[in-house]
Amino acid sequence: MMAPDGYDEGNTSMSEKLGLTADEVLTTTRSVRKRLDFDRPVEREVIEECIEIAHQAPTGSNMQGWQWMVVTDDDKKLAIADFYRTSFTPYIEAGQANPDRATGDAVLSSATYLAENFEKAPMMVIPLHIGRMDAGLDTFGQASMWGSILPAVWSFMLALRERGLGSAWTTLHLPHEAEVAELLGIPAGEWTQAGLFPVAYTKGTDFKLAKRPPASDYIHWDTW
Repeated sequence: MMAPDGYDEGNTSMSEKLGLTADEVLTTTRSVRKRLDFDRPVEREVIEECIEIAHQAPTGSNMQGWQWMVVTDDDKKLAIADFYRTSFTPYIEAGQANPDRATGDAVLSSATYLAENFEKAPMMVIPLHIGRMDAGLDTFGQASMWGSILPAVWSFMLALRERGLGSAWTTLHLPHEAEVAELLGIPAGEWTQAGLFPVAYTKGTDFKLAKRPPASDYIHWDTW
């Protein structure tokens, strides 16, 4: 696979990096909302570089059955943001956000801020996988398809983090997936949208580990 100009396999990058260790990138890549810098442009080449890195992720049968839609047009971003907001309000009113009061208020405030400002993101990225997830697939088929796109998407977010950018993994536009597909010229019957990612440089890069219960509370050895 050919790399874009300015990128090679010798760790030479066209973009500045933070110099984080692998563990630091893995443990400090957050869903960024309020700290997205809507005023700073994002270079197309940096996004191409992050997607190039994402293409090293494992895929089912090594097929790379993905495509990436990058949206920079202001009118299209606004239309997509409006679809997102149409789903956001009933989702929140139904109490689907984080029910933990200790973190729920902060999450709700952050999510609301993003919903109100979504179109201000310099870029939106929609990863797509060939085939339809809603085509009556059994668990094996669904797991195989999601397992062929989600590792690449996570790699994309990790690559953003190392370059001082951030995003948030969102799915609330998907009730309007068909409308968004029509807006962007995506063959809706052939491709599944895996999410919607606002992309921007972050305000500061000092993200920390999230508060999590110990992993030992969630591990089962040999039996449930």
